[in-house]
Amino acid sequence: MKIGVLALQGDFDAHRRRLEELGAEVVLVKKPEQLDSIDGLVIPGGESGTFLKLLGEEGFAKLKEFVHAKPTFGTCAGAILLANEVENPHQAGLGALNIRIRRNAYGRQIDSSIRQGRLISEKSGDSPIEMVFIRAPKIEHVGEGVEIIATEGTDPVAVRQGRTMASTFHPELSADPRVHQAFLDLCGTPARRP
Repeated sequence: MKIGVLALQGDFDAHRRRLEELGAEVVLVKKPEQLDSIDGLVIPGGESGTFLKLLGEEGFAKLKEFVHAKPTFGTCAGAILLANEVENPHQAGLGALNIRIRRNAYGRQIDSSIRQGRLISEKSGDSPIEMVFIRAPKIEHVGEGVEIIATEGTDPVAVRQGRTMASTFHPELSADPRVHQAFLDLCGTPARRP
């Protein structure tokens, strides 16, 4: 299995290291045509508007096609890009997750924090997990078909719909590999036939 990490900005290298630690073959994706040769994709944090500029129209269209066909995991800015609806301000998204998300909802860079949340999984039930929030977005609405897989207080902070996952926190910056492992498990799940 070959997993791509979108390497345009953000801490893509931390994702690469974590995925390799878990046994995945990783490709740093810098050009749209590289999407053709991977089985799953991680879209890291960064600044979602900058991602859109760097991707350009052709890259955005290719990425949109990919996320609707193959497993994708977005963290922070990646979660924003995967959402159906984006607020503060409104921006285009890939429409892969039936969620409404608000950019920078937890405040500015100075308001970044490490918190304890809950990871909900079939394997381990409901267990504590460290979460690193950096200028984090907030999932304000979870629509039909979306499963909440992690919470911080009462807020959903990680979700899954089909073979797409997103987290508003940065699992690549903590020592806990379970969120990335959940994505790799998702990559091994066959696509549902319509």
